[in-house]
Amino acid sequence: MQRDTLPRLQYISQGLTFAQQKTNILRALDAGAKWIQIRWKQADEKQLAALAIHTMQACDQFGAKCIINDDVQLAKDLDAHGVHLGLDDCGIAVARQILGPQKIIGGTANRIEDVQQRINEQCDYIGLGPFKHTRTKHKLSPLLGIDGYKNMMEVIQHASPFVPPIFAIGGIASLTDIQNLLATGIYGVSLSGLLTETPQLISSIQNFLSCTHYK
Repeated sequence: MQRDTLPRLQYISQGLTFAQQKTNILRALDAGAKWIQIRWKQADEKQLAALAIHTMQACDQFGAKCIINDDVQLAKDLDAHGVHLGLDDCGIAVARQILGPQKIIGGTANRIEDVQQRINEQCDYIGLGPFKHTRTKHKLSPLLGIDGYKNMMEVIQHASPFVPPIFAIGGIASLTDIQNLLATGIYGVSLSGLLTETPQLISSIQNFLSCTHYK
């Protein structure tokens, strides 16, 4: 999997019910999203599988990537594009063994130690956050803010010869937030609430990201 081919905007699905999740995902795809992470913590196994099947079919139609939050086995069973794993989930190496080298495996990080762990694990991208307070997670890690990203990116870029694409996540609420975050050296952004509420922003955000040079 070529890490530098990852879309720089990821939509993390939102909704308490199947209908809400389905509607929000379809709205994002229709607005131009090219990468969906299915995240539905309230679902049971059958509900999540049904949503994943529906989402993968929709992503195929729109030419978008589809990954699943946490559930490595479901990603394998459905041949999804990959998974995103939290720090308390299955390890990256185990997921790689199950899914194979071509699948996208992303990992969450909050501290510099987490980032170094993810680099050592050779994940395909790192979701670094939270940036600010977000309502989409109940157990929130310490907020990083712009200064946190600046400091962490400086340390990372000096300490490691290769760093996977880093996506800012958590509480990103505007194009100004995105602009400020990109200035710290991150690769892209993972958005949930902002795109759920205003999917029409997707095109503008993607155009902005495509015009912003990434080193």
